[in-house]
Amino acid sequence: MSAFATPALPGLSRQRPLSRKAKAAIVVQFLLQEGAEVPLSALPEDLQAELTQQLGAMRYVDRETLRTVMDEFAEELDGIGLRFPGGLAGALNALEGKVNPTLTRRIRKETGARRFGDPWERVGALSLERLVAFAEAESIEVAAVLISKLEVSKAAALLGRLPGDRARRITYAVSMTTNVTPEAVERIGASMLAQIDEEPARAFKTTPVDRVGAILNYSTALTRDDVLEGLDEQDQDFANAVRRAIFTFANIPDRLEPLDVPKITRDVDQAVLVTAFAGATAPADRAAVDFILSNMSKRLAETLREEIADKGAVDTASAEEAMSQIIAAIRDMAANEEIALKTPKDE
Repeated sequence: MSAFATPALPGLSRQRPLSRKAKAAIVVQFLLQEGAEVPLSALPEDLQAELTQQLGAMRYVDRETLRTVMDEFAEELDGIGLRFPGGLAGALNALEGKVNPTLTRRIRKETGARRFGDPWERVGALSLERLVAFAEAESIEVAAVLISKLEVSKAAALLGRLPGDRARRITYAVSMTTNVTPEAVERIGASMLAQIDEEPARAFKTTPVDRVGAILNYSTALTRDDVLEGLDEQDQDFANAVRRAIFTFANIPDRLEPLDVPKITRDVDQAVLVTAFAGATAPADRAAVDFILSNMSKRLAETLREEIADKGAVDTASAEEAMSQIIAAIRDMAANEEIALKTPKDE
């Protein structure tokens, strides 16, 4: 019998060779049977349909046929030297973040090339601020689908940022999503991505308030106070927003959770802590030192107090540099979601 005889295929002779579709079905069935993850959803829908029909038409193959097909499959894999993404949409996906985003948007718009895969993966990766904007702008029903597709923690954070009445209406609308079809959910996700792609490219990823706040975070106290005073004269609302974005050493008691203090002291060198604490002379800075010392282990706190006493006076520049390192460590941990900073209170 030929190595590619197919007694399992209805209507085919025992000597008829297997088609490429039949071989593909054998490979897929073997991989699935072995428990492998086969990302068939990445295939175009017409190919998924053909593969499903082919699997449904087959019954069994003998061991020799299976071995021959898998050997051929392995040889083809070994012979592949380079694989391209396939199609313009695949090329654009592969080059995302590596070429000019304005060019990418223009090509997608001119050619109609769409991203493949699950649109909700990209929606779920959006910032909380962007998701809040969607939840506020879209209908209650669409917002209910949105929070249903997000991770539970992110959905909870999103609801917490919405006005109470709207959050309650969206939550209730989730109860009416039982009969929503997968196609409708995919269309909603694709529509959100289309809105994002239609937005003009921005030169800066962060808002002016965040940029100015970040700069002043690393400025000296004298420079920071002078700039804020000038902003008060020009635009008091903007100045107040910048104040809320600034996170200085003195803000630690208001912004840092007590339980997160040990994480900070583990990430910051002890010599830096001693320099910052010894140089903290302003009342607000002293309050921050007391907050940190009271929320760490008693043994470490006693050790630091002894080293602070031995350190003696510290010049202002060295103290501010050490405080900046502590603030930088806190911000890095917050950016990596290792800790969550509390929202600053309005002045």
